[in-house]
Amino acid sequence: MEPLETSSTHVIVSALTKAIVEHRLMPGSKLAEQKLATHFGVSRTLVRQALFQLSQNRLIRMEPARGAFVAAPSTEEAKQVFAVRRMLEVQMTREFVRDITPTKLRALKAHIKQEKQAVAQADVSGRTELLGDFHVRMAELMGNPVLAQILGDLISRCALITLMYQSQNAAQHSAHEHEAIVEALAQKDADSAARLMEEHLIFVEHSLHFDKKIPTHDIALALS
Repeated sequence: MEPLETSSTHVIVSALTKAIVEHRLMPGSKLAEQKLATHFGVSRTLVRQALFQLSQNRLIRMEPARGAFVAAPSTEEAKQVFAVRRMLEVQMTREFVRDITPTKLRALKAHIKQEKQAVAQADVSGRTELLGDFHVRMAELMGNPVLAQILGDLISRCALITLMYQSQNAAQHSAHEHEAIVEALAQKDADSAARLMEEHLIFVEHSLHFDKKIPTHDIALALS
């Protein structure tokens, strides 16, 4: 049976994530610990644990002596991140073909299966994490932890924007594009795999929709 504290923290994390993803909380909104504790009927300690988890996921930022705020990455930052990712990942895809093995292919195919399940279940935060992790997984399978860490940091920087602004259809399309990339890798077609990776990253960037409803700074209203 799940401990009550863990369960309560999970409820808070899920509710805040949903409010942010569904645009009911504005980027930059202050998340007051006492207001959240009162709303959920829990201690501030549990609220603090939940806020820490959300900060690890880059959904909120913690500021010393000021508290927690909904993260507000800019569209310009996202564009710069995607530009750097294209530079790195197109070449990474070419390199992957040189050392491809059946074991590495099986690992990528298993990951894609998880992606499709998350998309089918409309698990927004889960699918976002898995779709991003596909790229890090490639670097890990190449045995390059430095590249994996750099890619992980880059993907985290634009994860909130992807989480908030990628539609269900775009997420499904991304999973299919990952599948096409793996098929090209299986054929050891470096040119096709690299081209598909570049087109995929361009598609993800262009599929983000920034025309959203005006959200609110009011926590109680956003969580209601």
